[in-house]
Amino acid sequence: MPFLHGSAMKHRDAKLQAFYDLTETAISRRADTCKNAGPAAKPIFDALRKNVGGKASSAPERLPVCDALESALHLASTGPAPVPELAAALNGLSPRLQWKRRKNATPDGTSFYDGHANALVAGPGGLEEREDVWVGISLLAPHVRYPDHRHPPEEVYVSLAGGAWWNANMDWTTPGPGGLIYNDPNVLHAMRTEAQPLLAIWCLWVGS
Repeated sequence: MPFLHGSAMKHRDAKLQAFYDLTETAISRRADTCKNAGPAAKPIFDALRKNVGGKASSAPERLPVCDALESALHLASTGPAPVPELAAALNGLSPRLQWKRRKNATPDGTSFYDGHANALVAGPGGLEEREDVWVGISLLAPHVRYPDHRHPPEEVYVSLAGGAWWNANMDWTTPGPGGLIYNDPNVLHAMRTEAQPLLAIWCLWVGS
């Protein structure tokens, strides 16, 4: 999607645009099942349509948990539309992603350190460099619990494969492929897996 920015014209590459479009479609198709998910997602995708950020300057990086990505993408490929198409779009972006551990994660002997990773598609240091919108990927290996945490922006998750979610306003729930999870601003929340890996997209509107 091109747009005029001063005297320059920026273009978003087709693979990245397809990923955004399919993520928005996945949210809109299930928004009636998850209160506030649709309204929370609207400013994110409006901003992505309005302008295009800069290109990534960070190098791709894999972590040990990325060995579980192929299995997670296979699980997603069996889900309802548009989850298989979204999984394929994510697979197309995966060689460019910089996977990172949660900030302050330490090798403390638990499964969490090597059993999780996040990658930014849009946001500071993401494939598309921008400050107003964060769109990212979370991957958890089997039998891992992502610790309780909170952040000021509200958040929408699109589940692609595996895993369960919890927040202070709801019990543990397993949305299944294509299912949505909404986290209120600053609400305490967490994720966990059992036999299958978790793969999910998360979207936050940070603002200008």
